[in-house]
Amino acid sequence: MNKKVLVVDDEQSIVTLLQYNLQQAGFDVITAMDGESGKNLAITEQPDLMVLDLMLPKMDGIEVCKQLRQERIMLPILMLTAKDDEFDKVLGLELGADDYMTKPFSPREVVARVKAILRRTQILQEAENADQAIGEQMNVSELVIYPDRYEAYFSEERLDLTPKEFELLVYLAKHKGRVLTRDQLLSAVWNYDFAGDTRIVDVHISHLREKIERNTKKPIYIKTIRGLGYKLEEPKVNE
Repeated sequence: MNKKVLVVDDEQSIVTLLQYNLQQAGFDVITAMDGESGKNLAITEQPDLMVLDLMLPKMDGIEVCKQLRQERIMLPILMLTAKDDEFDKVLGLELGADDYMTKPFSPREVVARVKAILRRTQILQEAENADQAIGEQMNVSELVIYPDRYEAYFSEERLDLTPKEFELLVYLAKHKGRVLTRDQLLSAVWNYDFAGDTRIVDVHISHLREKIERNTKKPIYIKTIRGLGYKLEEPKVNE
């Protein structure tokens, strides 16, 4: 069965262009031209991925993304923005988008990004559907990670992580105690160059801290190494 992609954009030319190229790549495509319709289709049609424009009538892309995440609808979202504005990109990622692209863009690159995101989420789905054995386990004090199952627990409670947050956490855990630069994390976890847009790493680190730190202003697991990057470490007894 073909994967289903929902394209939400208020420019008919972009919708037509993306629909054609995604269909040529073997995807089933459904479309919407405003945020409210896009959100409703995401709920009723259960697509495998959403390509979501930032600036939309009725409900903008940020609000669509926010409401879907609040309702625990975790389908991957590729955000499109016509603004070459770091704030918009980072805000979209803070609210749960998995990736972003700035207009104008190459349809081929959109298809490549869609395929890359779906490959990552397929691993997660296969692990959950297989109901497989525990397998490899990684422990960092109260944090327990099962890479093969795409599951992580903190203080025995399962963490609700996006695929990208999970990949970042696993990479930090595999290199526990080592300082990792933002550029290293961009290359290892995102697999392509964001042209120095290291704020994306900071956003995802912030998300992880909200889920595993009891006091995000004084983190004891994910430490910031000023001028260098981050490291995940065992909390010290007196912390």
